[in-house]
Amino acid sequence: MTKAQIVEEIVQKTGLTKKDVAETVDQFLKAISEALAKGKHLEIRGFGTFKVKNRKSRMARNPRTGDPVPVPERNVPVFKVSKELKDLVAATNPIDEDNPPQPAL
Repeated sequence: MTKAQIVEEIVQKTGLTKKDVAETVDQFLKAISEALAKGKHLEIRGFGTFKVKNRKSRMARNPRTGDPVPVPERNVPVFKVSKELKDLVAATNPIDEDNPPQPAL
């Protein structure tokens, strides 16, 4: 699903204008990106947690030549799915797009 499809689905469900919904989605994603760039931890209850983790430096191998290549230490964003979302996804196999599951609140 693309961002445009998410916007369109929200527009259909809420009746808001496409421009307003698109701006809200953009600002939401921007807020998450900026918080992660500052090293902050974000938790959206019932959905999941966004964090920044530090990956230590290590030696890797060039797959073509087999030569060792140093990989420097770096920060990476990670997402951990909440138990509620994990259970919701596990309960809906196979995916039926005509009758999506309703979250248990």
